[in-house]
Amino acid sequence: MAVTLGDIEAARERLRGVIVKTPIIDDGRLAREIGIAHPTGTHLKHLDHSSPDTRGAAFLKAESLQMGGSFKIRGAFNKISQLSEEERSRGVIAASAGNHAQGVALAAKILGVKAIIVCPEFAPLTKINATKSLGAEVMLHGSLLDESIAYSRELAAEHGYTMVHAFDDEKIVAGQGTIGLEILEAEPETTTIVVPIGGGGLMSGIATAAKAINPNIRMIGVQAENSSWVKPSFEAGHAVDAAFTPTIADGIAVKKPGEVTLPILRKYVDEIVEVSDDEIARGIFFASQNNRLVVEGGGAAGLAALLAHKVTVLPDEKLCVVVSGGNIDANLLARVLEQVLVRQGRYVMLKMLVLDRPGSLAGALDAVAEAGGNVIEVFHRRAMWLAPLGRVGIEMLLEVRDESHAQDVIKHLEEKGFTPEREGRSDWAE
Repeated sequence: MAVTLGDIEAARERLRGVIVKTPIIDDGRLAREIGIAHPTGTHLKHLDHSSPDTRGAAFLKAESLQMGGSFKIRGAFNKISQLSEEERSRGVIAASAGNHAQGVALAAKILGVKAIIVCPEFAPLTKINATKSLGAEVMLHGSLLDESIAYSRELAAEHGYTMVHAFDDEKIVAGQGTIGLEILEAEPETTTIVVPIGGGGLMSGIATAAKAINPNIRMIGVQAENSSWVKPSFEAGHAVDAAFTPTIADGIAVKKPGEVTLPILRKYVDEIVEVSDDEIARGIFFASQNNRLVVEGGGAAGLAALLAHKVTVLPDEKLCVVVSGGNIDANLLARVLEQVLVRQGRYVMLKMLVLDRPGSLAGALDAVAEAGGNVIEVFHRRAMWLAPLGRVGIEMLLEVRDESHAQDVIKHLEEKGFTPEREGRSDWAE
């Protein structure tokens, strides 16, 4: 059974009044970053309808603002709402790293159905707690999502639960495809849609809808390079397991595609690109800094690909990026933002030796202040550094405006008689 535009339109009717029609944000900063002609930062066609719009534009489809924090409620509700009364009475089961868990839990709660969710043992605590708060029973099993899926199938067979797969189901795909309808209804001139790919359900649905409406639209899929099965699977013509290493894009960390999604992806996806964790981190930072959006790793994959210039765009391109989820652990978000600030030269770690006498630290701090730097943290080091007797080691974490300002602060410290050494940039072996 293939997913059709009619299936997606029917899913939209089931979802009407249930989900949020998430905003499509005009992102002038992103357009400028990737070289799309967007001189004012405002998509002017909204102001002047008298002539065709020839300017390029970049948009974000902010599914991070969806109920449950991601697009997953769309497919989950479309699936569960079509179960028979007898199936609903037995309950549903799903396996998820977090977002699908919340989508299924929320859909089940709305429809009054019991939900059991199997999560990998290392699923983010934020997502686990959020799933429990929606009334679902959560079980932890396996180190990877694929192991959780296998265990959930065993429980489904044993207890008669209906399996609600995260992506390998036509009804799930049709629900996710409603995003494609919303994008093209709001921005019918869209020429390219960039979508994160985990198991492929989101891309399969959006691509099916988009290509049915406009066969010439370009569909770009983005995977985390630490868990990328698409290219080898496309080349082999069948599902191939990805070589997996941990990634901050846990929501799209899937080892292989499904039987439903792979043929759809091969038919409709025009290009696949991969992004590193560092590039994903920049995408998270960009969304937070410029769009006031809290975005998780998988949700930022499309932004990451564009900011890393891995997608070729034309000056008059009308491009939409699907920001698929915002369920990121607060501790991880803080680390990501801090690390990007370091890489951008906004945070600088300096260490130096000073005389171990009153006023030495104050002198160093005064010098930083004179150069316009802001001290975030200060540490004294003696025994740990094996500092020479009569001297003390000082580490300072500073906030500066940019790399040029960092160099000015270092130079000023040197002029004051200090010998700062910079540390904390790419010191760790992979």
